[in-house]
Amino acid sequence: MIIDFSISPFGKGESLSRYVAEAYKIIEDSGLTHEFHAMGTNIEGEWDEVMSVIKACRDRILEMAGRVSISIRIDDRKGVSDALSRKVRAAKEEMR
Repeated sequence: MIIDFSISPFGKGESLSRYVAEAYKIIEDSGLTHEFHAMGTNIEGEWDEVMSVIKACRDRILEMAGRVSISIRIDDRKGVSDALSRKVRAAKEEMR
């Protein structure tokens, strides 16, 4: 499963890098395959693993901000592993 998610606190101004850094530490410490990008983070893993990471990020940002918005998109394909790098590689090959 690949998820793409973003998490943002409400009412904390325009600069969110402090909150992004806190969430990223949690993602990094999870040991799951992930890819950080300008609008969020992709994480690959099993349902319970990925949702546990999202919950930990939510809990941490709620401690800091009191209110949080989370957007999640999920690509869940049975029997597929290493999908994150495989999807990117396949798209790049089509661009040649």
